[in-house]
Amino acid sequence: MNLGRGVLIYGLGRSGRGVARFLAREAGAGGSGAQWHDHRPSPEDEALMGELGLARGDVAGEYGVVVAAPGVPIDHPDLLALQARGAEIIGEVALAARLRPGLPLVGVTGTAGKGSTTVLIAQLLRGSGLNAREGGNIDPPLLDVVDEAEVAVAELSSFQLERVPGLRLPVAVITNLGIDHLDRHGTVEAYHAAKLAVTAGQRAGDVLVLPTGLEARVSTQADIWAFTPDHLALRDGTEVLSVAELPQGVHPANAAAALLAAEGLLRFLGRRADPEVLAGALRSAQPVTGRFETVARVGEVSFIEDSIATRTIAVEAALRQARPPIAWLVGGRDKGADLAPLAEAARGRVARVIAFGEDGEMFARELGLPYDTVTGEGGDEVLRRAAEAGFAALGGRKGTGTVLLAPIGTSFDLFKDYQARGASFRRAARALAGEAP
Repeated sequence: MNLGRGVLIYGLGRSGRGVARFLAREAGAGGSGAQWHDHRPSPEDEALMGELGLARGDVAGEYGVVVAAPGVPIDHPDLLALQARGAEIIGEVALAARLRPGLPLVGVTGTAGKGSTTVLIAQLLRGSGLNAREGGNIDPPLLDVVDEAEVAVAELSSFQLERVPGLRLPVAVITNLGIDHLDRHGTVEAYHAAKLAVTAGQRAGDVLVLPTGLEARVSTQADIWAFTPDHLALRDGTEVLSVAELPQGVHPANAAAALLAAEGLLRFLGRRADPEVLAGALRSAQPVTGRFETVARVGEVSFIEDSIATRTIAVEAALRQARPPIAWLVGGRDKGADLAPLAEAARGRVARVIAFGEDGEMFARELGLPYDTVTGEGGDEVLRRAAEAGFAALGGRKGTGTVLLAPIGTSFDLFKDYQARGASFRRAARALAGEAP
């Protein structure tokens, strides 16, 4: 491994820890060592760096490569200063592609559905006999799986796609393009440009999978394979499965995209996509935990956790899928969501909005729906009270409908991430149901 004048890992979030583990393994095999920097490292992260033998770095120093965490803005002053001193700024995905160039990689991005589609593609490839592993923006970090995988499927956020110089994907997927992360990118155009970077390194003969109607917005050398959610088929039109046969929780659009992506990767490897094998893999597919998942039931009231639903397109899908009447839990920290489509989707379906967290009440007011606001000491108490208020709004144990956590806002006002927020809601819902948390 040759990374020039040394490596600085900037940011010890989930991705940064994956980079540290990977580079420590490389150093143990005779490669270059690395240093790390984080403005607020946790005691656990500091202990891990000590165990890995990685020293704390100096942001005023000189490095050949800086591997920055996705959450660090691209124009962060530290990164700009390091770049001015000659450092190349990349991310985890670019590092994986650079140091494991022989590993076939499928990249999946989009405003909604990218995590579920990533998992589905890996499941289809495993069903086709390949040792496929998923990672990236979805757990685990991509660098945690690259040495175990025959092929890798990476969920790619717009943040990650800002730092993928030279990334070539034999198969790339764009699930959809909506509005998200305006607090980071500033404009919808800049956000979409970051997403479309998934195609930048593709060549003639590579495959780009995207929804029908998006073709005109993409300039690429790759072959464009368009999908529609009502047709689960291969490239030549061979139907693999009917939508009615999909397991509960598997969205047809994600399944349609995953089929074409799996076929494209198999073709890249010189293998045949067997419709019967793929149909069997789809029938046994497992939906991703925390994506529109029913976590408890009390009589005729269901509790659905969709904590990751912070994008307009994802929240709208949740509202249209949930069984009305709906007690809709909204809150967290606003990141520039477009609320107009949500107000339309909620009309006639949402009985009550339960607002929580930093921007919950603002969301509720702008949606123009009847609402209650809950507060508390800490995230767990807030989510418990929100679940209880939603349950009561539907009539309690004699009621009917859905208590839906599809929060619109990010989790960072009360929780470390969306998974912690979802876990808190699960505990609250299961306590109401009288189940063990």
